[in-house]
Amino acid sequence: VWLGVMLPVLGIKALSPYAVAYLDRLLMMHPNLTKGFGMIGPKDFFPLLDFAFMPNNSLPPSLQEQLRRLYPRLKVLAFGAKPETALHTYFPSFLSRATPSCPPAMKKELLTSMSQCLSLDPLSFSVWRQLYTKHLSQSSLLLNHLLESWDSSSKKVRQSLQETVRSFKVTNEELAARGPNSDQDVAACDGACKELLRRMKGRGFPWSRLLLVLLVFAAGFLLHDIRTHGSFQASSSARLLRSSGVLPASQAAWQKVSHCCLQGYRWLERTLPICGSQAMAVLQPPLELLWAKSVEVALSLSQQCSSLLSWAHGSLPWVTEWLQSRVPESLLHFAECVRELLLFLLRSCLLPLLECAAAALERGWRHCLDSCNGEVSWDCVREHLTSFTYSSWIYLQNTTLAVKNWALAMISGH
Repeated sequence: VWLGVMLPVLGIKALSPYAVAYLDRLLMMHPNLTKGFGMIGPKDFFPLLDFAFMPNNSLPPSLQEQLRRLYPRLKVLAFGAKPETALHTYFPSFLSRATPSCPPAMKKELLTSMSQCLSLDPLSFSVWRQLYTKHLSQSSLLLNHLLESWDSSSKKVRQSLQETVRSFKVTNEELAARGPNSDQDVAACDGACKELLRRMKGRGFPWSRLLLVLLVFAAGFLLHDIRTHGSFQASSSARLLRSSGVLPASQAAWQKVSHCCLQGYRWLERTLPICGSQAMAVLQPPLELLWAKSVEVALSLSQQCSSLLSWAHGSLPWVTEWLQSRVPESLLHFAECVRELLLFLLRSCLLPLLECAAAALERGWRHCLDSCNGEVSWDCVREHLTSFTYSSWIYLQNTTLAVKNWALAMISGH
């Protein structure tokens, strides 16, 4: 009814406010846009687009801004439930309006809509190829827009665009050979096509893959060399490293690093207990004061929350009635299902997991106390760290040996 009665009078000054207000009310009364799919076609949609974005039309700026806010929902209604089969019918009108002199807001909307047509409806590419020679300036804008949004485009769009751009390049050469007519537009389109084709050729040389292959090859050669000569010291790789001076330098560097690490460990062993006791003596009074203040703040917050909960409990029936009158029943049912799901996850997963974690921490602490004879000291912690480091190193050695044996078996098998 609105399209047949209100849309024709949208440009009349006296009736335009009523038409826009009635459209706004219709969209508010029917938030489920799926029921209106197919009611707006290209014939009705593009006048609304012009009224919403074109300046200096018969609508006042306030009504135009109001219509622009309604435009996204009108666009959803126009594209329908299956835009992948209908957008190619909208593409010609979008393309014809995307002139270089159109307003920035409308140009942005037109370019976005045409990109949407190309990404969802493959037939839009064939429509564009048919209209290319008649809309060179518009096509140059669209090509540059696709060039700017190249990184965010999908692989499917890039494949279809590659065929289209190649056909455009052939057409550009033919147009350039005919004469100077539309020479500027042809040059702009040709430059955009060349840049798109350059990006379609792919990235540069895969240096990372080459480096990975070289590393794998070097590791395999080293393992085969060690296996052939029986040990690393007798291998050809070790002799080459010795003759080049790399092996002695690396051994000297490793000795220096080991010596520095040992000195650092001994320094920590001497100073850490002293610094810890000093830090406890300095920080214990402020921490106790902070704990007392935190308890006071927590008590105050609990009192505030209890008063807030009592107020909410008193006003909850009114809120429930208001929600039931405003929110659809399906949404309330969905919220109830989500609540039940969260409660199930809390009771079945989170609480047992926390209990298991607490039990594991308690067992670990008891084991630590038992191993330290009831008193946790630095010497006991150091022994545990040493034991853990040694076991980790043994596990790493065993894993490395297993990988080495597997690699040797693969090399000897081939």
